[in-house]
Amino acid sequence: MRPTFSIIFFTMASGAGYGLWILSGWLSLLAPRLADDRNAWAATDLVGAALCAGFLLVSAGLFSSLAHLGQPQRAWRALSQWRSSWLSREGVAALLCYIPAGAMLLACILGGWATGDAIDTRSSNWLLRMAGSRGAGGILLLLAIVTLFCTANIYASLKPIRAWHNRFVVPAYLVLGIYSGALWLWLLIGMMQASTTSTTSSSLLIGICSAAIAAGLLKLAYWQFLDKPGEAAPDATGLAALGTVRSVEQPHTEENYLTHEMGFRIARKHARKLRALVLAFGFGLPALLAVLALVLPATGAWTSWLAVLFGMGGIFIERWLFFAEAKHAVMLFYGARSG
Repeated sequence: MRPTFSIIFFTMASGAGYGLWILSGWLSLLAPRLADDRNAWAATDLVGAALCAGFLLVSAGLFSSLAHLGQPQRAWRALSQWRSSWLSREGVAALLCYIPAGAMLLACILGGWATGDAIDTRSSNWLLRMAGSRGAGGILLLLAIVTLFCTANIYASLKPIRAWHNRFVVPAYLVLGIYSGALWLWLLIGMMQASTTSTTSSSLLIGICSAAIAAGLLKLAYWQFLDKPGEAAPDATGLAALGTVRSVEQPHTEENYLTHEMGFRIARKHARKLRALVLAFGFGLPALLAVLALVLPATGAWTSWLAVLFGMGGIFIERWLFFAEAKHAVMLFYGARSG
């Protein structure tokens, strides 16, 4: 299919934003471990910064997705079809995410976010004390994962598109969301010069390495699946046993909407080069930079910038390929395979 910047930006920005919210919830669940550290309040500031960055990324992504709709002013109507539509479920889950995220951010701003089991009794508003509890972080973590899962299933549920309707799309989308969110969280730590705990920082860097490896392996398996021969006209018509199946005449003599939107083509040699760039810049370099920061913690401030730059650049290429290499089954009528 023809890649458009609005949908690529949506999947990138919202994925990173929900990844940040997942990690914000994870940090709040680590509160008992952080409470005994002298830098516990630095961790509180980090959660607030991660929540703010998540708000910006998620909101920017959602607004960008409206540009992909024919009638953006009617987008609210999609929320009513949550029983059958993954797009509607995504919209509902995305709106629900704002509730715990907004409550936690407000608690951070007003000093109601509590590290550990003890809640700040100086906060007179019980709603703020509840928003600052670990429960709010757990709810945010679960809702962010559910939203990413729904977004991934928007594509995975489309049976006519073989490149999307397979077992690799959903786990890859989830891993990429958490991975990109972890890169942004690492950048926030470097910008704030936040020294939460050495254990927390090390866990984040190890998590980045693990997520980069997992994402790389998933994409390799996905591309291997994609390179296998897809359906052709004989398969679609059921006439393969009778001999060669071909069109007597093309359905159209010139490009139309279907061939323009559903039949975008990219040369295999170009696709392989772009895949290599995804693996090298999107996953390989950030993982190596994370290892460098583990070995030499003093390099963490500038390596985090490079990791986000290369990582998000690689994910942009990966998202472009995700759409460019997908062909709708309707293209079988035009002599192309559906791979």
